[in-house]
Amino acid sequence: MGSLDEGLFLGLISGTSADGIDAALMRFAPTPEVIATATTPYASSLRARLLALTKPEAAIPLDALGALDVEVGMAFAEAARDLLARTAIDATQVTAIGSHGQTIRHRPDGAHPFSWQIGDGAAIAERTGITTVADFRRADVAAGGQGAPLAPAFHAAMFADHAPCAVLNLGGIANLSLLDGHGGLLGFDTGPANCLLDAWAERYYGQARDDGGRWAASGRCDTQLLARLREDPYFARRGAKSTGREHFNLAWLEARLAGAPIATADVQATLLAFSAATIADGLRAADTHVARVYACGGGVHNPVLMAAIATAIAPVTLHTTAAIGLDPDFVEAALFAWLARERLAGRPGNRVDVTGAHGPRLLGAIHAAPRDLAPTQRG
Repeated sequence: MGSLDEGLFLGLISGTSADGIDAALMRFAPTPEVIATATTPYASSLRARLLALTKPEAAIPLDALGALDVEVGMAFAEAARDLLARTAIDATQVTAIGSHGQTIRHRPDGAHPFSWQIGDGAAIAERTGITTVADFRRADVAAGGQGAPLAPAFHAAMFADHAPCAVLNLGGIANLSLLDGHGGLLGFDTGPANCLLDAWAERYYGQARDDGGRWAASGRCDTQLLARLREDPYFARRGAKSTGREHFNLAWLEARLAGAPIATADVQATLLAFSAATIADGLRAADTHVARVYACGGGVHNPVLMAAIATAIAPVTLHTTAAIGLDPDFVEAALFAWLARERLAGRPGNRVDVTGAHGPRLLGAIHAAPRDLAPTQRG
């Protein structure tokens, strides 16, 4: 194993919830090791602009979009620099940054499919002095794939010793990775995890999220509304599939409410039951007979959601990835550190059995570290 594989890699991501930037400094050889982690919240004005941009009807002038791309890149660079400053590790010791960026639109099924993440990789490389790999999804989409989820390939590499098992990411959207213990891998987005819960809470509860699931717990699930939500054709799709806020958003929800007189807390309770039910449906439809599910992502901090999932998937047992040695808050950041390593090593980062791409592809565009100035001289 060469020095490239043994180096330090820093992963950065802001997920569907757009609540901040997760950073993980990783070493993968000789054994995976988390060196340091941190979350940097977005400035409130930046988060508001990003959330506005994810709405299906969003419109933005080209100049503003170009500036936002660089602004997000600079925010990601500062998150990386802050993490390194906290650990007293110099930028020259880091082989590469893997930056997912911020998804503003995911349309892998159209006539001209695309998945678009902003956060200028060149700006990150310039401000950190570290080679940066970014824009990971385009190559898979260009090859006929969904461009998502990318996590299953990482889960298969990191958690093979714990297979057969499933890894469940509870971000804005939930996705499952199913490892059969014999090298087989399935993976797909099951549907909403937190995105509808957060959006409804922000509009009707006055909070960015329903902390601890307390508001949902105060309501009652409306079984008729739950049935309408589960009728969406996405859930009947088989094979490679992915989704996002473009599909599951407040407009989608309100169309299914159709003016029904349901208390707002009851809607929240129903949305929580909806997330749990569709995760369980996806697990059953995969028919892989796993006995354990390891959860990660922001949703693990919602005990009401976790309890609902545990009930829905029983007798399969629910744990968090902490049980197998990886902080559930930083699994996706670690993923993009790993993808940066795979890209620089010339190894494919996608799994065609997950994304549906025509073949294995090198994922990510490489922005080489600038050599004209020492990193400490940069602004």
